[in-house]
Amino acid sequence: MNGPMPGQVNLVVGDLAASLAFYRLLGWDATPTGPHAEFAFPNGLSVELDEVESVRLWNSGSPPAQAGSAVISLGVASRDEVDTLWRKIVEAGYESRQVPFDAFWGSRYAIVADPDGHQIGLMSPHDDAHRHWPPRAAPNA
Repeated sequence: MNGPMPGQVNLVVGDLAASLAFYRLLGWDATPTGPHAEFAFPNGLSVELDEVESVRLWNSGSPPAQAGSAVISLGVASRDEVDTLWRKIVEAGYESRQVPFDAFWGSRYAIVADPDGHQIGLMSPHDDAHRHWPPRAAPNA
């Protein structure tokens, strides 16, 4: 692939401690530095959390804080792990945006929301045996 490659995703959060508690359920850990925390991954990508008041320090054009509509999808090892991780997060009191289901592209897929409404997708590897066309509407929560 040519062109710029993703290197960093910044999520604006309302309560850094609450967000860290959510992401620790995914097995991510970081030590906050003031109103900021960074999760660094071996592939060079980082996901960074910044509290609302600190964003203006590096983004003067930042819109008012609001829940985003983007979904950050995380690859998990198996179809069963999608359900297990989704259940763990929902039982910890976080919102389910999409119950686990067999998506038309062949993955098991679910979406949960962090404390600020950022949507986190949980996606298994694609499996042609579970692929279907045409797509059907995702099941309601």
